[in-house]
Amino acid sequence: MKKILSLLVLALVFASCEDEVRFSNPSVQGEKDNEFWRASDYNATVNGGALTVYAYTPYEILTLTTSSTAPGKYTLGVNELNKVSYSTEIDGSRSTYTTGTGIGDGEIEIAQQQEAGTITGKFKFNAHATTDPIAGLVVNFQYGVFYKVPIQAAQ
Repeated sequence: MKKILSLLVLALVFASCEDEVRFSNPSVQGEKDNEFWRASDYNATVNGGALTVYAYTPYEILTLTTSSTAPGKYTLGVNELNKVSYSTEIDGSRSTYTTGTGIGDGEIEIAQQQEAGTITGKFKFNAHATTDPIAGLVVNFQYGVFYKVPIQAAQ
């Protein structure tokens, strides 16, 4: 009887386990102000050697810019070559946040090229409001990842 009860409990434990793995290939996502955030659309462009990754939701636009596509870490808040901008629209009002020379901080890291025509990396930043903010003076992104984002020809 103990063996049957043990098997029944074991079967119940395995049946109640659930995988919550979400595959996102490609993807741009992270934690925005400590809440999970994922773009619904994204692309990247290279213009004059500079990389720009665009990520969109219906009400938000995130733009990550680095001076090069070379793998490495790019510090934010130091110059205008490596920067981030984020804008959101709530009830018809738009707020814009940015990093730049002496504004905000953070880092964009470009990983080794894994697949031709795509870009992969990580990001984190604190961007400051440049317009009258709707939601706060600073927007914070942590654990940001852009994975196999397709690079389009610059227009």
